[in-house]
Amino acid sequence: MTSDQPHLLLHTYFRSSCTARVRTALHLKNLPYEPSYLHLLQKEHLSPTYSTINPSASVPTLTITPSSGPKIVIRQSVAILEFLDEYFPDTPQLLPPLSDPVRRAKVRELVNILVADVQPPTNLRNLRRLKKIAKGDEEVVNAWAKEIMIEGLRAFDALAEKYSEGGRYSVGDEVTMADVVLAPAVEGAFRYGVEVKRLGTVWRIYEEIKGIEAFRRGSWKCQEDTPEELREKE
Repeated sequence: MTSDQPHLLLHTYFRSSCTARVRTALHLKNLPYEPSYLHLLQKEHLSPTYSTINPSASVPTLTITPSSGPKIVIRQSVAILEFLDEYFPDTPQLLPPLSDPVRRAKVRELVNILVADVQPPTNLRNLRRLKKIAKGDEEVVNAWAKEIMIEGLRAFDALAEKYSEGGRYSVGDEVTMADVVLAPAVEGAFRYGVEVKRLGTVWRIYEEIKGIEAFRRGSWKCQEDTPEELREKE
């Protein structure tokens, strides 16, 4: 890191798909960061200290401390991803260039399928609420999450089949924000028994991106706060 490189502090939890997006992006951009671990199951994100930083009491939160000037705090994963593109323009970009608004829209469209239609109703906070409504019935909760994940990934699959245009990734031959968001969504779907291999385009893209080092390093299996029994074996 150069002396004028901002210090990046990322509040993270190993299982958080939203944080995995940011971890992967930081690795793709070769931007060193300091992790600050919050254990969501132990409700560390609900502490008054953290809630002051992020009123949503969610992860991720990225704090940027420049060599001069005030700190910058960005919350919500997609806002962080777009900020990283704009604040570090000399790093690999996650959105196509401004000169290609159609491809940019395609990437955003795919991203929004997962971040708007899939992740919110299946995140830990909402699944806990559903469990209360279902009187503790885990089968109901798991079936709910699985159904939503299947629907969202099917929609992603249908569009990515067109948007990949014969390329390796979700939109052509360049890794984009759509791929960064897809990887943790697929890994989350595995946990609920979604047969992702049946989604031909999604599975093909996932097979491509999981071999990229930045995606491996961003995965929940490879974090310092990942329990030993869940870690990826070398």
